[in-house]
This record gives sequence, structure tokens and C-alpha cells, in this order.
Amino acid sequence: MTNETNSGIFGLGEKNVAYQQYFIGQSYLQGLSEPGDEIDVNVSNVTFEPGCRNNWHIHHDGFQILLVTSGEGWYQEAGKPAQLLHAGDSVTIHEGVKHWHGATRDSWFSHVAITKGTSEWLEPVDDDAYAKLG
Repeated sequence: MTNETNSGIFGLGEKNVAYQQYFIGQSYLQGLSEPGDEIDVNVSNVTFEPGCRNNWHIHHDGFQILLVTSGEGWYQEAGKPAQLLHAGDSVTIHEGVKHWHGATRDSWFSHVAITKGTSEWLEPVDDDAYAKLG
């Protein structure tokens, strides 16, 4: 499958240069809402190449909702087992919950991220722990 096929219905977007320091591997970002909207919520399509994942992070003063649109990926909260995600799955992440998300080793992965508040970026996901998933 091509990159476009695996980027979901909203398209691949541009290389996610602004947040690259918080990712292992290559991700792409397609903004779906205009910055500065009065509702103060950011909506973006995020696409991960196989093996790409973001660092552990926490959302403050808000939340995040992930709507999976294509591929296979992982979501994990600190202290809990990782959950395998597929198109059609959704995850609600409450304020203050340490977590990470990203693609499986062998699949592209896209989700729409609906985010309110600020993100505190933490340490990368351990390579050995990631390698043991699925």
C-alpha cells in the first residue's frame, strides 16, 4: 500500500518537523482546524510510518481523543499493557494520564487527534519494550 492509502481519509500532510524531537521515526501532520479558534481545541490527522511512535507524554488542562482512521498502532498508559488499535477504534485520554501512541513495527498508522490543553513531553518509549509488543 502507498503512503496515501495508509494516511486515512484526511491525507498524509507534511513531515512533522515541529514535533520530530518527540518522536522515534517519521510522522506526518495534517492540520484539520485553524490555530487560534475560539474553542481552543486542535484537530489534526497524524500519520506514523511503520515503527514510528511518540514519546511518553501528559496532557494538562484538557484531554485528547484519538480516532483511528487507518493501519495498526499501539496506545499505552503508564502501568498498563499496550492496546492494539485498528481503524474505527477510539481512545479518550484524560488530563494528567502519562501515555504514548504510534504505529506497529509493520504497519502505517493514522489517527485524528482532538487535543485541548498543553502537552508535557517526556522520555522516549524504551526500544526493548516496544520490540516486545505484538
